[in-house]
Amino acid sequence: MTKRQQSIYDFILEQIRLNSENQLFTTQEIAEELSLQRSNVSKDLNEFVRKGLMIKLVGRPVRYQLQNTPSSVEAEVLHQHSASPQLPSKQSDVPIAKSDVFSQLIGNQSSLKNAVEQAKAAVLYPPKGLDCLITGPTGSGKTHFAHSMFQYAQERQIIGLDKKLIVFNCADYANSPELLMSHLFGYVQGAFTGADSERKGLIDEADHSILFLDEIHRLPPEGQEMIFYLMDYGTYGRLGELGKNRQANVRIVGATTENTNSVLLDTFLRRIPIHIQLPAFEQRTTEEKIDFIQLMIAQEATRINRRISLTEEVVKALIGSVGFGNIGQLKSSVQLACARGFLNHLNQSQIDLTLADLPDGIQNGLPSFSNNREEALEFSHYLSSGLVVDPGEEFSVRYSDSYELPYNLYEIIGDKATLLKEEGVSQKEINDFITRDIHIHLQSFYKNHGFSFSAESKLSEFVDPKVVELTRMIYEQIKEHLSEGMARNFLYAMSLHISSFLKKHAINEERHLNPNIRRMVADYPLEFELATSMKKQISSYFSITVPEEEIYYLAALLISLSRNLVKGRVGLVVAAHGKSTASSMAEVARQLLGTDHPLAVDMPLEMSPKTAYEKIKEAVCQSDQGYGVLLLVDMGSLTSFGERLYQETGIYVETLDMVTTPIVLEGTRKAETLGTTLTDLVDSLKEFQGYHAFQVEEEKTGSEKPQAILAICASGQGTAQRIKEMIEATLHKKNFNHLVVVAESVVEIEKKLPLLQKKYNFLATTGIVDPKIQAPHISLERLLHSDLDCLLEQIMLGEITENESELEFEDFKNICQTEMEKTVMFLNPAKAFEPLWQISSDLLEEWCHGKTTPAFHMNFVLHLSGVIERNILNQSLEGSLEQVDFVKKHPQKEKLDRHLLVLEETFHLTISMIERYYLLMMLEQQENTHEIH
Repeated sequence: MTKRQQSIYDFILEQIRLNSENQLFTTQEIAEELSLQRSNVSKDLNEFVRKGLMIKLVGRPVRYQLQNTPSSVEAEVLHQHSASPQLPSKQSDVPIAKSDVFSQLIGNQSSLKNAVEQAKAAVLYPPKGLDCLITGPTGSGKTHFAHSMFQYAQERQIIGLDKKLIVFNCADYANSPELLMSHLFGYVQGAFTGADSERKGLIDEADHSILFLDEIHRLPPEGQEMIFYLMDYGTYGRLGELGKNRQANVRIVGATTENTNSVLLDTFLRRIPIHIQLPAFEQRTTEEKIDFIQLMIAQEATRINRRISLTEEVVKALIGSVGFGNIGQLKSSVQLACARGFLNHLNQSQIDLTLADLPDGIQNGLPSFSNNREEALEFSHYLSSGLVVDPGEEFSVRYSDSYELPYNLYEIIGDKATLLKEEGVSQKEINDFITRDIHIHLQSFYKNHGFSFSAESKLSEFVDPKVVELTRMIYEQIKEHLSEGMARNFLYAMSLHISSFLKKHAINEERHLNPNIRRMVADYPLEFELATSMKKQISSYFSITVPEEEIYYLAALLISLSRNLVKGRVGLVVAAHGKSTASSMAEVARQLLGTDHPLAVDMPLEMSPKTAYEKIKEAVCQSDQGYGVLLLVDMGSLTSFGERLYQETGIYVETLDMVTTPIVLEGTRKAETLGTTLTDLVDSLKEFQGYHAFQVEEEKTGSEKPQAILAICASGQGTAQRIKEMIEATLHKKNFNHLVVVAESVVEIEKKLPLLQKKYNFLATTGIVDPKIQAPHISLERLLHSDLDCLLEQIMLGEITENESELEFEDFKNICQTEMEKTVMFLNPAKAFEPLWQISSDLLEEWCHGKTTPAFHMNFVLHLSGVIERNILNQSLEGSLEQVDFVKKHPQKEKLDRHLLVLEETFHLTISMIERYYLLMMLEQQENTHEIH
């Protein structure tokens, strides 16, 4: 024990001897009394905990207690013999109060107090507890809370220690009720095609335990009925089985982000006696918000074994940046900030996070936090000089939550930085490259949890940053006149409105003021006055003439935002093919505009038109508020549903096809604006041309078609997207913004090419195949090996030729390895390249009998690296049953399988049938040509 540790230990014993009731000590108290640095005291106290001399109690501030708190007499004895204290060889008979798992939850005595009491009641209620439903917004901690309930039941010996919490996400099989039921209840042999043997379900596994049904609102009605039958009688039957003769003692805990009254059957809800509501992050106390950041930073500090410090401004920015994603979003922001800080302080023993380490989306949280004066004042009581956290100081957690990354981000950063440095890349380029990769891969992980890093990052996809900046300036000037709580909606809704206006202004589109809006605004002189001021600011900021009628539209939007007087509105339903296409577009609109509309209907390709119609009909009825419903669809039979819906429901339905996310945003924004009718909404959306591109092009091509470059790869999603990103970055740098890049699949190119040529004027093509159109083709290896700036200038000037110098075999191989290093994140190119190249060589040699080319070999390896990367991310390509059938019946399937088995065993993965389909398409394409592409 060091001299400093000895003095701390002596001080604790002395205090107990003088006052036996004072048994708990904080780091700050000891540091002040002994005039020691707080960080040193914290380090020593944690060392005592590791040696078993002290107990660390969770809370804020963290308190410490001797492992066996002595009486005043014992303290006196210990004080006299404390020169070399040892861990007691025999534990005291005095029982130590043991806290339960709920005491570890931040806010258990404040914002979560009621929820914790309800949860304990649900677990303890005799004879077998009560079923319950946990509600709360995305990222509020519902899964974490369910795990805590299960652990509490084990602590109280109500559930055996050999049992585990059974978790099932109802959304995983929401589009296939039969499959969902088979997972939950099991099935008997012959229950359906492919049921070759009997199988137990999750109900069997959850017997005498808890079944946690996440996203329970996605449970179909028949599933809800079977669950509440189990609740009532404790019996159930497997799929394909007559009767319900099986028994199970299962506690049901459900979780949902939705309004339970609108998404669950009344008969089901009545059987769940306890509804636990978890608060959003903004409803947490300031102290709790700081605790969350301290906990998350501590976890990152332990992961990288380095001290991490945060300035006061960083803590405020993190708190202020949290929106839709709540605690989950905060964790993603903390991980992103720590990852960037780690990169910026790669060779330092301590990571000092400042505002410079935060991306813009998080930095923007600082003014948002400062605008809340009450919280800013309360903040100063709990934190006045930032946070300093040492490794090993995190609060005790019993399991990893759903927001834990499935990989070590810091190892990836370190490996990538080392590799780039060895290649002679400058530190600034290394930082820029890895920062971009960090952001992309964290976004990829967190989008599966229902949110992005910030809603503003999503807004930036549609709106020019200058518009957002102006909107913030306007808000700062008029916020005192607006109602509380509308800051976020104002930023997003007004940014979209101004952006839409600028686009109309740029193309000189005429606008005719709706008389209803003029009459309505007349009753709100304050909003009219504010809108007049806003009109002047827009005019001055963009140096344009804003027409007088725009004042009325601005005023109408202000009224809708601040007064909340819309008693009825046009309903919106988005319906599109794909497993989540419609949901994704609708969620962006709901997130940005803070509304519960539009509703979404996802239609996987296997869904029948009849089922799709019934789902859309249900959504239309739910969305209707007496003002009609606008149905936004992508294609096909969906466009013909409007008249039939009107006949069957009496609801007036208008349909627009070719739906996009900007159209959904604009439709939602307009529907939320006071006075908008269905006819007005449809007319305005027919004329809507997006939010970007405010400047009118001075010159257009004779054909009036946009100029483009066509990039082709096997799937249209891998190499082609990489080409697209490379070219677009260079185009943006050289201000060739009128030139677009179109990515397409080799499978679809023959069918789509005539339509693409009608839409675009192609100046060049590139990729794995030459589509043979009246434009020069640039091979992929030439594109990767050339100076892209010069190459694009040649394309623009029409000076590009297809003649190119021959490359040696080793050149192709080197280009391939360099490109792989740029495109993969999780795969280590240094280790993976040679095995991939060899496996490809063996496959191509047997398949093509030596007739392949180094260029195709390179393309094939890059495609395989994408296959592995998608497999790691669990983002395999989607396809149709016809494509699967094509692979199964292909005459050379066994040959492909044999070589891919080597790949699967080498990289420990399984390659899907759809991925095999695209590989076959590449190989067949190569067989049909002997040209170098």
